[in-house]
Amino acid sequence: MNVKVGSINPAKIKAVQAVFSDKEIFGIQVSSDVSAQPFFDEETREGAINRAMKCTEQYPSSIGIGLEGGVMYVNEQVYLCNWGALATPDKDLFTASGARILLPPEIVDQLQRGLELGDVMDSYAKKKNVRSREGAVGIFTNDRVSREGMFEHVVWLLRGQMEYWTGKKQR
Repeated sequence: MNVKVGSINPAKIKAVQAVFSDKEIFGIQVSSDVSAQPFFDEETREGAINRAMKCTEQYPSSIGIGLEGGVMYVNEQVYLCNWGALATPDKDLFTASGARILLPPEIVDQLQRGLELGDVMDSYAKKKNVRSREGAVGIFTNDRVSREGMFEHVVWLLRGQMEYWTGKKQR
């Protein structure tokens, strides 16, 4: 069985490859069907689910994985958030969330004006394509945690849930 990732973003694909090194991994372009910049946990989670489900709709015998980055409010502060979803050929669905990190006010101001975090980060960090490399989390953790690493953690949570519940069904 192979794994389809609902994205062609290299950081997301590498995260899945690190966790499913025993499987063939393919990234496919699918829509998240949420805002270009998800602004709440619920919307970010929904985007990940939509990506995973579209993978299994297009490739019914594959595992589908959706990974989505977004931002969320905690009181008056805005945090980076990320969600993942894993859909199996048997129609089981697992979700997990990972790291959260506070975003500086100058970033939040631009997001509230309708810009996407990836575009804001390119300008802020004076780099190109931050979303496919270290991500905002890499910038704001001084490269201690990369976007790939952040998503890898989420994919481990997804795989672990899938293995646990699949094992319980077979007992």
